[in-house]
Amino acid sequence: MVSSAGESAVITRISELVTPIVSDLSLDLYDLEFVSGVVRVVVDTKPGMLGENGQPAGVDLEKIGLLTRLISKEFDHSEPVPGRYTLEVTSPGLERNLRLPRHYIREVNKVINVRLTAPLETGGERRVQGVLVSADDREITLRNSSDVEIKINYATIDRARTVFEWKTTSKEEARHSKKKFATTTEAKAS
Repeated sequence: MVSSAGESAVITRISELVTPIVSDLSLDLYDLEFVSGVVRVVVDTKPGMLGENGQPAGVDLEKIGLLTRLISKEFDHSEPVPGRYTLEVTSPGLERNLRLPRHYIREVNKVINVRLTAPLETGGERRVQGVLVSADDREITLRNSSDVEIKINYATIDRARTVFEWKTTSKEEARHSKKKFATTTEAKAS
């Protein structure tokens, strides 16, 4: 079993090895964890990157696969983790966990759901959902559905994550999207 100080040293060493590989692939190291023998490397596109559809870009499986092979090869060479471990390379997904201030800062203007360690003094809620208006190293500001801004210190947050909002599309928009996809696919196949 690795102690907390030992765990921290392992995380630091893993970060030193993983960060340049992630950067070389033009990705962002979103999070890094070493828990119960599992090394979890979470990567995302750089903030603000847009895909072909004009929406925020995600990490494709091809890059995840390449990144997994490159990190695995580096770990085989450097052996940063004592004993047996499992390497897990993933993207944060549509609804992502927010653990660090930089996670919140990256998600400003998005809807998030926050579970608090104790009820709010103002309304007594332990769960708050709304638009993340701002975030810094100390606290976040959330605007709830009643258009009230609530300041929340990180120390009072038990758990938080982004909320993916499904957008409905009309039949016309869906038809246009299918035509655009078919044209793009045909062009690539040629």
